[in-house]
Amino acid sequence: MELNNVKEVDVLIVGAGPTGLTLAVDLVRRGVDAFVAERSDGLFPGSRGKGLQPRTLEVLHDLGVVDAVLTAGGPAPMGQLWEDGRRISEHDMFDRAEPTEAEPFGEPWLLPQWRTQEILFARLRELGGDVAFGRSVTRIEQDADGVTATLSTGTAVRARYAVAADGGRSTVRTALGIDMEGETVDPAPILVADVRVRDLDRGGWHTFGGTGSGWAAICPLPGTEDFQLVARFAEGAPDTTPEGVRALVAARTHLTADQVTEVLWASAFRPRAALAQRFRGGRVFLAGDAAHIHSPAGGQGLNTSVQDAHNLGWKLGHVLRHGAPQALLDSYEEERRPVAADVLGLSTRIHRGEARRGAVTRQLGLGYRGGPLADGAAGVLTGGDRAPDGRLADGTRLFDVFRGPHFTLLVVGVDALATKLPDELPDVVRVRRTQPEDVLPAYGEGLFLVRPDGYVGWAGTDAEGLLGFLGKVTRC
Repeated sequence: MELNNVKEVDVLIVGAGPTGLTLAVDLVRRGVDAFVAERSDGLFPGSRGKGLQPRTLEVLHDLGVVDAVLTAGGPAPMGQLWEDGRRISEHDMFDRAEPTEAEPFGEPWLLPQWRTQEILFARLRELGGDVAFGRSVTRIEQDADGVTATLSTGTAVRARYAVAADGGRSTVRTALGIDMEGETVDPAPILVADVRVRDLDRGGWHTFGGTGSGWAAICPLPGTEDFQLVARFAEGAPDTTPEGVRALVAARTHLTADQVTEVLWASAFRPRAALAQRFRGGRVFLAGDAAHIHSPAGGQGLNTSVQDAHNLGWKLGHVLRHGAPQALLDSYEEERRPVAADVLGLSTRIHRGEARRGAVTRQLGLGYRGGPLADGAAGVLTGGDRAPDGRLADGTRLFDVFRGPHFTLLVVGVDALATKLPDELPDVVRVRRTQPEDVLPAYGEGLFLVRPDGYVGWAGTDAEGLLGFLGKVTRC
């Protein structure tokens, strides 16, 4: 509500990139009042983070937008190497995998970042949320009960919690005094641009000039008429003007400047790997690029950021709406910071040619074993593992059973069916008992409490310990 020019909400989200929009969608569907402040006048216009990894596609399925993403995007094309105007070889840019019942998305899906954000924004508005564009945070203060942010419009927002999703140069992180620790991955600057090119095959990911400072790549962006141009420079600041981009294409490829019919967006940066010392300062959380900055190699940055939001969203929702202990929020940093550190190292190794875009880049193996919300083991799964998909005999997908803001207690196997469950479980827990004809080899037999973000929180062969775990994550 509006009170003395101060808007009061549950959660303030600073930034409407993929991180902020994912978090907003997740919170709003939980009945949490979220206010998204974005300093720009509209959504980000470029393609920068164009690859969605299989684990991120699973998150987008949970949020109800994966069909739109699959329709709008497409698989990565084969890499095509050019030399002196001739196509000399072809290679796969990724180690691909066929979809399975347990892993329904087998390979990365290309979609320009601006389109991913459009889809998430449309979903947010469908759920009743929105973004306040043209509003930057100029001051942020907090006390024992909440956070007060002053906006560039002269108004203020009072929230119980705030999330900095405002990018690598996060003003909120700076205001909190949280430092970034890292390194320059490559001193050579990189130019990235969205262009339209006449008479270039859209069936290939074209690369020119080897791997040195004269290297360039032009990749078609599915669902659009555009290509993404990426080029590496030896030194200096790349010319991001349309004339400069056209001259670059003419100098490094067999194309002429005139064949670049439009330059829609361009930017330049130096690849860096950096990790925030903390992902939380009091009632303010860091997520996405505000918490970790990646080389774009391997397509890990946007994906890690979306998964930050998915991890934080259910925890905020359960504290704010279901009486979960405040300590649940501590698990966000405890779970996500080690993951971000590992992924940063992977991105750097890929950038330097020390690792391939293989199974690990699909992020399906990321999990929280040994973490604060990972208890027990049953079948082939341990607390903290990703909960696999599967198809029951009646045709129901497990991912559809899991989808939504609830926990799912999955009871698998004949012995588990006979297990006596507690007489009362919290309202946020839905029980799904499998039938003898259901075959779920990715699980084995047992009881599996699946968290709202699709990870096994607790697993066991009987119900002992279940209520104790639930006491950590909800009112029980």
